[in-house]
Amino acid sequence: MYTRTLAQAVQAISNSFPVLMLTGPRQVGKTTLLEMCAKDAGQHPRGYVTLDDMDARALAQQDPALFLQTWQTPLIIDEIQYAPALFSAIKMVVDRNKTNGLFWLTGSQKFHLMRGVTESLAGRVAIVDLLGLSQAERQGRATDSHPFVPTADWIAGARAHAMPMILMPVFQQIWLGSYPRLNDQGAKARDVFYRSYIQTYIQRDVQDVLKVTDQMAFNRFLAAVAARTGQLLNYANLARDVDIDNKTAKAWLSVLETSGLIYLLQPYHTNLTKRLVKTPKLYFLDTGLAAYLSKWPDAASLEAGSMSGAILETWVVSEIIKSYWHNAREAPLYFYRDTDQQEVDLLIDQGDTLYPIEIKKTASPSQNAKRHFPALGNLGRTVGPGAVICFVARDIPLSKDVTAIPVGYL
Repeated sequence: MYTRTLAQAVQAISNSFPVLMLTGPRQVGKTTLLEMCAKDAGQHPRGYVTLDDMDARALAQQDPALFLQTWQTPLIIDEIQYAPALFSAIKMVVDRNKTNGLFWLTGSQKFHLMRGVTESLAGRVAIVDLLGLSQAERQGRATDSHPFVPTADWIAGARAHAMPMILMPVFQQIWLGSYPRLNDQGAKARDVFYRSYIQTYIQRDVQDVLKVTDQMAFNRFLAAVAARTGQLLNYANLARDVDIDNKTAKAWLSVLETSGLIYLLQPYHTNLTKRLVKTPKLYFLDTGLAAYLSKWPDAASLEAGSMSGAILETWVVSEIIKSYWHNAREAPLYFYRDTDQQEVDLLIDQGDTLYPIEIKKTASPSQNAKRHFPALGNLGRTVGPGAVICFVARDIPLSKDVTAIPVGYL
């Protein structure tokens, strides 16, 4: 059992809202987290029902009111996307009882979820996202994990708790991925886990939403998307490689995004300059799944191969996203790219300040690593301290306002 950073926020949110909705991809530990939180709270025992159970699902779909009489509050309802009719019935229970912490819901398809939530439970529900294990959670420092921002305070806190991480152990983790069960079972179980994950969950979820008829084309599409992690998204190029049309590529990609498998990092945009790129960058949220789909047989070949830099960037971005989402915070992340090919891997937009981040596969970062940071001066915003996240042994100042930060601090 891994302690999860989000556990602290679950208790606090449950004390303030009648309904908590936990979303995220399948198999990241949503149910386990809520069951552990229910046990730790030491309150009245919390019931549990999953709509993966076909009998429970049928009752929830056909008679939501009777379903909620059968399973009393406080209650965990798993995979609630299968019975959107439940949202209205939950609203009635919540409005009648006027008590916080009544329902904890999980779901792995935001498509179905968000429509029902926004229509029925607006103002009554807090929505939080869970991804696979973060580095901090794997290393047993979940409660010391805070949203990443390259300030002196954050760096000092990370330095106090972090473990040193060198190149190959990081790539071993990148190759294995972040699903809790796989981290328990180890590398020998990896291929079987991902093969069944794709067959059991991804294809089923896609079938539920899109009714895909050409499964082979969809599998080619998954591999093509994985090969593009860490790159600017080009729909036409992607569609051509898989031999589908642009509309299909967009629809399939939107399912991967709403299932929590990929993240589209938006470019920072302002009306002050017309020179900024408007295309998002695509990132897989689990590097193990991306490496499996791209057919890298082991961590050593992945580290030495053509995707090495892009997959490291993907891993760092996903760790930073987790540092926000697992603290129940929005991730205020963008990237910068202009028509002069000046690019900054990541911008954190917090308060009135932009914090620039570069991600480098090096243990000896040069001044060149931050060469594009000055371009941000054209954006009309305060630019805060910057960082180069890399394989240095400990944090080192590269200049008065840029620090090299070890990947082990994340």
